[in-house]
Amino acid sequence: MAEQNRDKLHIRLHVYDEELEVVVDRDEEEYYRAAAKLITDRYNVYAQMYKGHKGDHTIALMTLIDIALQYQKERYKNDTAPYNDILTRLTAEIEDALSDKR
Repeated sequence: MAEQNRDKLHIRLHVYDEELEVVVDRDEEEYYRAAAKLITDRYNVYAQMYKGHKGDHTIALMTLIDIALQYQKERYKNDTAPYNDILTRLTAEIEDALSDKR
């Protein structure tokens, strides 16, 4: 149990105009800090564009959509399923061709 606690870290994240206290895995701290910075940066862009025209909740949702869109694009770009399907079919064709020659 004590060993498990050593792997955890209690940190404070500044996200836009709020401080959040979170407990994270020690090896993921930099990811949490980078995520907080990304959210803050993107929120600031939308706040600068729409403050006074849109409410804070709408600006936060626009920020979430922006970040989720980036995530989905990256996820799609890294999808290996189509390549695995092609490789499986090519491998089967090669094996068929080789077995015919024997």
